[in-house]
Amino acid sequence: QVQLVESGGGLVQAGGSLRLSCAASGRTFSSNAMGWLRQAPGKEREFVAAISRSALNIYYAASVKGRFTISRDNAKNMVYLQMNSLKPEDTAVYYCAASRAVVTSTNLYDSWGQGTQVTVSS
Repeated sequence: QVQLVESGGGLVQAGGSLRLSCAASGRTFSSNAMGWLRQAPGKEREFVAAISRSALNIYYAASVKGRFTISRDNAKNMVYLQMNSLKPEDTAVYYCAASRAVVTSTNLYDSWGQGTQVTVSS
């Protein structure tokens, strides 16, 4: 498995921006597709964005498309989520996760970070 540590969460006003980072170690990072998922209080964990090993294939949930950007740096073993035009409904714990192939189903990720809290105030 790959070990993942997220950072960059915090409190931001609606319309603001945050950049989440995820540092990976363990299993060769470049062999993994990566994703960001989130879980709001009282709700199930949901897919946010995913990026393939080479970054050629990228997918977003409809709710964040056009506002969020996922990227990766295989040389640094890092994956990022740039979040712009944040809304109160984006409030959640955000998780970085790894999978063998780029996927949108939360059940198909096999390594998870501990999560970072993002709170968007209105």
